[in-house]
Amino acid sequence: MPEIPDLEAIRGFLNQRLPGVRIERAEFLIPVVFRVPKEEFVRTLEGNVFGETQRHGKFLILALESDDLLVINPMLTGRFQYLQPEEKRRARTCLVLSLANGWELRYADDRVMGKVYLLPRERLHELPQFEEMGPDALAISREEFSERIRRFRGQIKNILVNYRFVAGIGNAYSDEILFAARLHPYRKRTSLSDDEIERLYEALGKVFAWATPLVAEQMREELNYEERRDFLKIHRRGGEPCPVCGTRITEITAGQRITNFCRNCQPG
Repeated sequence: MPEIPDLEAIRGFLNQRLPGVRIERAEFLIPVVFRVPKEEFVRTLEGNVFGETQRHGKFLILALESDDLLVINPMLTGRFQYLQPEEKRRARTCLVLSLANGWELRYADDRVMGKVYLLPRERLHELPQFEEMGPDALAISREEFSERIRRFRGQIKNILVNYRFVAGIGNAYSDEILFAARLHPYRKRTSLSDDEIERLYEALGKVFAWATPLVAEQMREELNYEERRDFLKIHRRGGEPCPVCGTRITEITAGQRITNFCRNCQPG
């Protein structure tokens, strides 16, 4: 699932290439992912010009000259591509935008779980989940983080991935944040001290600042995005030695979610 480092790297890539570029042709290929009628979608996009790409939580927001927004929530398997037209399309390519600069912007989704919206800027708040989302994880202040986390009960990992608390943290990076903060993922929020909440906030910023440039390294002249997780320190490394203390990393699967942590560095 694309998380903040992935989407931030994609956002930066697109902002270097798309602003001022006209859309020559819009192909609406797999209707189930679209939340707008085909005729309206094609009519609005063709001839339109890209502005700045933004992100909120796990939504990528592409501004258009018409003051409409192309918004994509990639969910679990959504992938973005910026390729030359002759490059082979993936089997489940849902959207292809042919651009006046000779490139194509594509969105593919192996499980067709993602959602593609097109709507006027003033209606952005109408998107499902949008009004319910907490502040973006990169924008939340220390004070707001500390205040908001006290509204939630339960295990700390479940709170981190809850978009109502903060937007943009998923399963992989919640493991990394908790490892950096030296907090056990199944600790109850009510057991955390003020110092531990402070550590958690600091870890959030450090992990994203460390990971985003590493993800962006693979995006040079073209964007053919596949999740990069090989540099993560703890997530999906069950059975391997902890990079800090050498203790074997624990892996637990519960509710279709894999959680990894070090029992020595992250005591319960």
